[in-house]
Amino acid sequence: MPPTKSIARLQHLSAQVLAADEEVHDPTQNAGHKEETQGPTNPGMPLDLEWVKKANVNLPALIRRAESHTKRRSVKKAWQAAWMLRATTCIDLTTLAGDDTDVNVNRLCAKARNPIRKDLLKSMGVEAKGLTTGAVCVYPNLVPFAAKALKGSGIPIASVATGFPAGQTPLPQRLAEITYAIDQGATEIDIVIPRWTVLAGNWEALYEDVKACKKACGDVHMKTILAIGECGTMDNVYKASMVSMMAGSDFIKTSTGKEGVNATLEVALVMVRAIREYFEKTGYYVGFKPAGGIKGAKDVLFWLALMKEELGDEWTHNTLFRLGASSLLVDIERQLFHYVHGYYAATHDMALA
Repeated sequence: MPPTKSIARLQHLSAQVLAADEEVHDPTQNAGHKEETQGPTNPGMPLDLEWVKKANVNLPALIRRAESHTKRRSVKKAWQAAWMLRATTCIDLTTLAGDDTDVNVNRLCAKARNPIRKDLLKSMGVEAKGLTTGAVCVYPNLVPFAAKALKGSGIPIASVATGFPAGQTPLPQRLAEITYAIDQGATEIDIVIPRWTVLAGNWEALYEDVKACKKACGDVHMKTILAIGECGTMDNVYKASMVSMMAGSDFIKTSTGKEGVNATLEVALVMVRAIREYFEKTGYYVGFKPAGGIKGAKDVLFWLALMKEELGDEWTHNTLFRLGASSLLVDIERQLFHYVHGYYAATHDMALA
């Protein structure tokens, strides 16, 4: 167990790192804001093709920036534990498998309610913080089971929709899937874009598609998955990010987790700089969600540092930053176990691992 002095330091750091999100956003300052529990809403803007088409990503500079990022950050001891607790609150705990049933959805929701072992939280002096994950993400047909399991918890229920993961179904059917998921209790919708619009450079078609999805979502938060592994170039990733935000996306998300290439720091830099440019021009906040391939707890620290450096502290809270992951939480819990006890636990020692 860490010494008393370390516990006191962690409690102090956690009070900052796990600070209530109401201190992050003031809904009265921007017309694009909604209630803090959901985060800000992006109303979108008319499609500006001149802005979109002038995009040009400097690939060598991008690669250098991404490579240097992981070499310049080292967070240790109590600081590392505190930031891992923050990362836990940003996880969209996800199950998107063909063999999903109500049983493993209930199990996932139980983990979302209690993501870190209570004995560890007690040892760190943060058991009273009410720690939960950022959301639970499931298929539309499993939303009712998640809604029942999470009733009264305040944890958002995210549902993938619009023909996930390929997005190749007709638009009316994709919109109907959004409506169905919301009717079943989803409070967030993760849509997928039709990749042909990106590969063909048909930005008008992409804009209208995402805008139609936004209308179908109504007041429900919408995350737009770009499936960056199928966008072709970094220029296309930037343009797809910008068009999706213009069409009203509240979050832009890297991947479905099913592509060959998922969340990388290079792609993240392109997307978060598009978010920054959009915010500087419109004043509207848009969140970011890397997903797919994020499994190491220490890697999460690089993601949080990237958000803080490129966008600011507001984008390290779960109202503007989420992590799409299924196995990441177990490794975070093992790292916290090591902080408390000085050695690593086996994976099977973590509850519901």
